[in-house]
Amino acid sequence: MKAAVIESVGRAVVSEVPDPTPGPREVVVEVAACGLCGTDLHILQGEFAPKLPIVPGHEFAGEVVGVGTQVTEVAVGDRVAVDPSLYCFECRYCRAGHNNLCERWAAIGVTTAGGAAQYAVAPVANCVKLPEHIRTQDAALIEPLSCAVRGYDVLQSRLGAHVLIYGSGTMGLMMLELAKRTGAASVDVVDVNPARLKTARQLGVSASAANADELDRPQGWDVVVDATGNAAAIQDGLGRVSKAGTFLQFGVADYATRVEIDPYRIYNQEITITGSMAVLHSFERAAELFAGGVLDPEVFISDRIPLERYPEALEQFAAGEGRKIVVVP
Repeated sequence: MKAAVIESVGRAVVSEVPDPTPGPREVVVEVAACGLCGTDLHILQGEFAPKLPIVPGHEFAGEVVGVGTQVTEVAVGDRVAVDPSLYCFECRYCRAGHNNLCERWAAIGVTTAGGAAQYAVAPVANCVKLPEHIRTQDAALIEPLSCAVRGYDVLQSRLGAHVLIYGSGTMGLMMLELAKRTGAASVDVVDVNPARLKTARQLGVSASAANADELDRPQGWDVVVDATGNAAAIQDGLGRVSKAGTFLQFGVADYATRVEIDPYRIYNQEITITGSMAVLHSFERAAELFAGGVLDPEVFISDRIPLERYPEALEQFAAGEGRKIVVVP
């Protein structure tokens, strides 16, 4: 089969690889679409993946074309979205319910072959059937949405909060849509990319700007979300949290990224700084929300690029052009 392969640091190609074979409790999915994510860029930079080469792609959906000998939950012909998370279920974090912090954490498309290919293997437990009205190619959005749902689980948002989001790429826009549905009094967005800010305004922000100084909220925001992973944005956002407010590190920063904090202010103003790591008990809920129309795929997916052009798609994504880019085998 044809697949994208990150062969070494900085090098991605499309080549022929062996067709996958399912284990007893696994299925083979013919991939309809696979989304690109910042994690893919980290893998290209030599981070996250324990070893290269690897077939990337952890945001995908498709049709079941093969099932293992012990699979009864789905059948050939079913359309599914795939949760890429792979846990040991044995370590202290798994046993405490924090599977996303698993000591042996793994993921399809990160530590094992993923969905940037014609076919991918997944445990049947990770497959969520799609309702008839959902297009399979659009369902690649469910995985990133499940990360955003996890983010709001961490926030435990209260009604009437004023929210500031840094970044209006895919994840920032998803956090915007969820903020609107979790009772926010206002949702403001900061981004240096005018095209992305235009999309945020299309989705209904309260205010938007290239710099938070342009927004009229001198007392700060109850909730500040970084969806960029950028050091300058994170540093600025930490200073925008109001008293008793919360800062959520949602964007994935490089390992070397560092910012400064003000311990006295955190103490004196009872500011919470927290993070949200990937997916946790949120994939099925994201699928339900997606089926209910929480996102408009035509707004979120800006480019559908043939798998043969995967390296080009990565370059476009790294340049910050467009919103969600999916590759289509």
